[in-house]
Amino acid sequence: MRKGADMSKKKFREFVKSFRIRLFLLFLAVGILPTAALRAGMLQSYKKKAVSNRGVDVLGQAKVLSNQIILNNYLKDPSIETINSQIGQLSNIYDGRVMVIDDNFQIIKDTYGLDTSKTIVSEEVMRSFRGEEISKYDSENGYIEMTVPLADLESKETIGVLLVSVSTDSIVLNQVYLENSARIIEIASAMIVILIAAFLARRLAKPFRKMAGEIFEIQSGYKTQLDIHDYTETEAVCVQFNQLFARMKVIDESREEFVSNVSHELKTPLTSMKVLADSLNGQEDVPVELYREFMSDIGNEIDRETKIINDLLSLVKMDRSAADLNISSVNINELMELILKRLRPIANRQHIELVLESFRPVSAEVDEVKLTLAITNLVENAIKYNKPDGWVHVSLNADHQYFYIKVEDSGIGIPEDALEHIFERFYRVDKSHSREIGGTGLGLAIARNSILMHRGAVKVFSTEGEGTIFNVRIPLIYIAS
Repeated sequence: MRKGADMSKKKFREFVKSFRIRLFLLFLAVGILPTAALRAGMLQSYKKKAVSNRGVDVLGQAKVLSNQIILNNYLKDPSIETINSQIGQLSNIYDGRVMVIDDNFQIIKDTYGLDTSKTIVSEEVMRSFRGEEISKYDSENGYIEMTVPLADLESKETIGVLLVSVSTDSIVLNQVYLENSARIIEIASAMIVILIAAFLARRLAKPFRKMAGEIFEIQSGYKTQLDIHDYTETEAVCVQFNQLFARMKVIDESREEFVSNVSHELKTPLTSMKVLADSLNGQEDVPVELYREFMSDIGNEIDRETKIINDLLSLVKMDRSAADLNISSVNINELMELILKRLRPIANRQHIELVLESFRPVSAEVDEVKLTLAITNLVENAIKYNKPDGWVHVSLNADHQYFYIKVEDSGIGIPEDALEHIFERFYRVDKSHSREIGGTGLGLAIARNSILMHRGAVKVFSTEGEGTIFNVRIPLIYIAS
């Protein structure tokens, strides 16, 4: 039961997170909310405008009536039929109530006949006796009330007040009618918006479903490239994906080749040692000279095996965090001399001139072991991939912030299309030549990782057939991240 509920929640979350559903909801919001807001705004505007117009009309009629009341001295003689007729007409036209109040605050005329001869004292009446025209709208009770002062023509003194109350029921009825009509239109438009939103959401999300399908086909091996050009964004994603996929294919091929090479490299010394050992065991009274020769060959094969294993272990260590660095202040000049001293026998065997040039004393905060490994790999590569009777020049320089190491050789160079890949693990430029030399394709990857762990940088410049230059830059003071 619990598992079923969890599955339902998961499906619901996936449904809500769907790009298509979000597009659909967005289109609904854009299509329906403005319509609803427009309807409410228009109805409110209509009511406000209708009430204002009704008030202006009634006030105009009330002023005309007030003039007639003064001219005919209606306050003294409320029985004048013409005035009573006009008062009744005003009351009927606007479905309202008209009261005439004299200077004693007594109601001398009430079209409803309820408060005639009664005294009325209200704020509006009092203000009108002071000469103000009052008009107010009571939205709760649904009427407009206004008071107009009745001023004597000669003295200009207020001698009475005309009070008019007009119902707004007709305005409310019209508003309800308009609201019902607007709601019908709104519902119809909402249905159209829903259909359009569903169509557009499906249509706009189609390239992404297509993309997911093509990626599945790529995973299944039926396709080799993602090709969706519906939008600029999907086209950009396809370009980046295809570049990434091509890159991963290269890495995967390099990894397979690396495993094959390492398996071969690890197996070859073991095979050689077994052949040599079997040869010794198969002979009786083996001469000491032959025994020593075979044992020397076995030792060389062991060294070769050890070199491969050490490279693998070094690469694994380089994958760890920079916290594994053992930072100390090191004399870089002495370190460089020691590295070249160790590599000089290899250079001499290949008749390679190995030269170190130091421009100034340099001390820096580095991990001596890892930096030694990096520089050794760079210089050893320069020696191995060199021409007979060639040269390797190593220089050391520094400024106030960095020290610089340049490793330059007269070797076979690196093809231009391979320069961006040489620091990748498992990558070897000339695979057949590398196998003859004994490389594993890990040296430059190890060197680069070590330099990066020191917050440094390494760049390579090469011309095929002429030589290669590696420029290394490392901070004098190590700054932990």
